[in-house]
This record gives sequence, C-alpha cells and structure tokens, in this order.
Amino acid sequence: MKKVIFSSDAPAPIGPFSQGVVAQGALLYVSGNIGMKPGETELVTGGIREQTKQVLSNMKAIVSEAGYSLSDVVKVNVYLTDMKDFASMNEEYAKIFSELEPARTTVQVAGLPKNAMVEMELTAVK
Repeated sequence: MKKVIFSSDAPAPIGPFSQGVVAQGALLYVSGNIGMKPGETELVTGGIREQTKQVLSNMKAIVSEAGYSLSDVVKVNVYLTDMKDFASMNEEYAKIFSELEPARTTVQVAGLPKNAMVEMELTAVK
C-alpha cells in the first residue's frame, strides 16, 4: 500500500524520513526540501532565488522518479523564514507552477534545517 521513493537527482534526506512516498498507488507525498544539491550537504550559494530554484529542481526529480509529472501536483506547502522573501520566491515558483496552479500555502517559520531560507513539500495524485 506504500512505496518509498528515492531519487539520486535530489539530496538524500538529512533525517529519518523518505524523499517521497506513494500511498494507495495514487497519492505521492514529497517530503520537505531545502536548497541543497544532490550529493552535497550544504545549501547552494546565493539567496532566496537560488535556494528556491534548487528546491524546485529537487522536488521535480523526486516527482519524476515516482513516475509522476509536475502537472500531477495538487498541493504545495512553502515555508519561508522571512516573508520579505515572498515576492522573489514567488517569481521563481511561478516559472514552474504558474500554468499548473496547484493549491498552495505559504507561511513564515522561525527556522529551517541548515538555516535554509525556504523549504517546500508537495502532494501529487494520478
């Protein structure tokens, strides 16, 4: 009833969790991703735009590994450490999701792993 997803094109989890899980053969849950490149342990250099681009790249790799596409994404949760970064994050996000228009929640949080500026998670369905 559950299949764990791992993509070498996304960073390995930094804790006891999976990159993604397919449940009931239809629902894909992708764990929170921060702006780390595959095989690395530090965040990408730069600011919110660079981290957002990397997060989106990581999630796309996991979605693809599971046999889904970004058009299957129904919900994205975005966590920012500073809402002043919302517009820049949103511009990068729109490059990927503007026509697909999944539901989305964006909240400010006190902190993220590795002092990341942004973290995202998503749900997709076939």
